[in-house]
Amino acid sequence: MNTAKRPSTDEVYSRLKAMLLDFDIPPGSRITETELASMFEVSRTPIREVLQRLETEGFVSIRPKQGCFVRELDIEEITQYYRVRVALEQMALDEACLHMPDVELQALLDFWQPAHAKTDLGAEAMQALDESFHMAIAQGSGNLVLARYLAEINSHIRIIRRLDFTVPERIVRTFEEHHAMVQALLARDAQSAQRLMRAHIMKSEEVAKNLTFIQLARHRKRVAHDRV
Repeated sequence: MNTAKRPSTDEVYSRLKAMLLDFDIPPGSRITETELASMFEVSRTPIREVLQRLETEGFVSIRPKQGCFVRELDIEEITQYYRVRVALEQMALDEACLHMPDVELQALLDFWQPAHAKTDLGAEAMQALDESFHMAIAQGSGNLVLARYLAEINSHIRIIRRLDFTVPERIVRTFEEHHAMVQALLARDAQSAQRLMRAHIMKSEEVAKNLTFIQLARHRKRVAHDRV
């Protein structure tokens, strides 16, 4: 009798998400509850819960009568999401300059001190911190519709955005850039804050895209090697 402890739903979620983020299951792949239940040695119930959670986060798409598919990576579409993101974030800065209290900005300034940067934080944890920074400014703008749209944009680019933080130097640079943006906000200098934000997002996009291509190339190489 097999007495090995079965993984919890959270453990299955973490392991499957890591496989998606590392492109071990490539974009566009169809995955089934039965296959995943066999892989993780659990019933289909926790698998169903995990897939629903991953769909909410934008990693998979569950299509009625078709199945569950890993979200495709359309680089042109991602570029368009980033363009919209830039516009929303610049608008958020403009309104945050008018409405965001000094005490909230000072808290952000203190948190994002470059000396606080931890290069061993991990890409996923750093991605979550980075996203929380941008959402804090959007919410601080007082425009909740803007914040809601920005959250929607984030869900579409999250799968590649974390790659920006697989490079330790980028974690340090993010702390520096966030800190500079908040300084501009405290000075109520919207133009400087917007200029810094645009450069920050465009660099992040460039690094994430380049690493995405590298990851996909590595996956194709592994697949070709396994077939030999």
